[in-house]
Amino acid sequence: MSDQTKSSQNPNVKEDLNVFGRILLFIRQVIAELKKVIWPSQEEWWTYFLVVLVFVVSIMIYTGLLDFAFGQLSVWVFG
Repeated sequence: MSDQTKSSQNPNVKEDLNVFGRILLFIRQVIAELKKVIWPSQEEWWTYFLVVLVFVVSIMIYTGLLDFAFGQLSVWVFG
């Protein structure tokens, strides 16, 4: 493989970096990506929180009802 194809595969990786250099490169790349993130507003956070809360509570109720129903069914069958 020629040097040109190696550098064209991933231009951010340098073959001459040691372990610590690669770790620092990774941290710099993570920080650069986090700067691109569009964070939700406080209203959006609140909406997402309520949606998750309602979903979790509804799943808990559904699972509890199924547990109760199968428990009563097992008492009725095996009595």
